[in-house]
Amino acid sequence: MPSLATLGLCALASLALLVIPGPAVLFIVTRSVEHGRRVGLASVVGVHLGTLVHVAAAALGLSALLVSSAAAFGVVKYVGAAYLLGLGLHRLLSRPAPAPADVDPLARAASVRGALAQGAVVNVLNPKVALFFLAFLPPFVDPRRGPVATQVVVLGLTYLLLGMCSDGAYALAAAAVAERLRRRTGARDRLVRRGRRASGVVYVALGVLAAVVPRHATRPAAG
Repeated sequence: MPSLATLGLCALASLALLVIPGPAVLFIVTRSVEHGRRVGLASVVGVHLGTLVHVAAAALGLSALLVSSAAAFGVVKYVGAAYLLGLGLHRLLSRPAPAPADVDPLARAASVRGALAQGAVVNVLNPKVALFFLAFLPPFVDPRRGPVATQVVVLGLTYLLLGMCSDGAYALAAAAVAERLRRRTGARDRLVRRGRRASGVVYVALGVLAAVVPRHATRPAAG
């Protein structure tokens, strides 16, 4: 097990990275603005289910395999990029769904489930996250403290829990600002349309960025 001092340093380093918005934060904010607090928080949970997969992969050595294998890295990179591009184009070209206040409970539940699934897929198919854990976790691992895999899991879960808190704060803040703007201006539908177009542009941009991630990047953004 990592020492308390190591866990503290890992937590401080994690917070320093998490407060800087990255692809996951952009995904969460756009979902929160467009669909409200519940969907935003569901996106947070989905993103960090994906993070959990990467933590397990790092502990098992699969992240190292992914980075060392050009073919494996390429497959994950381009599948993830295609998913993000498709998601962005769908939002840009399709008609927006009713605003959160107008949808029935079943449709709202479907939106929550969709956000959960999309968040997980977006993060699992993001090779930058695998690269991140390879670059970020090793300096905190001390083989003298026990099994490396156990230390990686503990450190990864520390990052994950802090990430859920940080991303949850982004989701709540984005949803609150959007709701206040809707009430103040009375232009809820216009705000939803603009938010949908903005999220579409963000997803397309993230897809392009994912497609050009260099295989040997050393400081990828995971938050």
